[in-house]
Amino acid sequence: MDLSGIVQQAIRDRTADVERHQLRVKAAVRPAWVIGDPTLIARLVANLCDNAVHYNTLGGVIDISTRLDTGRAVLVIANTGPVVPPDEVHRLFEPFQRLHRVSDDAHHGLGLSIVRAIVAAYSAELNAYARPGGGLAVEIAFPAAEANPRPAG
Repeated sequence: MDLSGIVQQAIRDRTADVERHQLRVKAAVRPAWVIGDPTLIARLVANLCDNAVHYNTLGGVIDISTRLDTGRAVLVIANTGPVVPPDEVHRLFEPFQRLHRVSDDAHHGLGLSIVRAIVAAYSAELNAYARPGGGLAVEIAFPAAEANPRPAG
């Protein structure tokens, strides 16, 4: 499947939240083919988009891109937001972990741990880092796939 189509749908699905938070989405999505379950890949993208929206600053920015790099499909989602201590980034991918707890925000700290589990299931590579001015950037590189896969059989 083409990762760029999944990303474009995820952006459309979050239009109301993006507008409510007065966010700007900068998208640079190019075709990037991955092999996998469309539901799981869509869940991974949705969780990263939700994280980028909900842990952002009012009027902030979400940068999202897909590309092919050395034959691998690469997804990058970065957001502005509160400062994330670099030594705490890895903890965000553990279940029930968030930097700032708000009792009534309806988030449970599972989104990024689900992302990590899906990445592991696909033998993909996950890199995450704190952005210098605040926010988080997450890059996932999926194993190489053919641009025009042929049906099996």
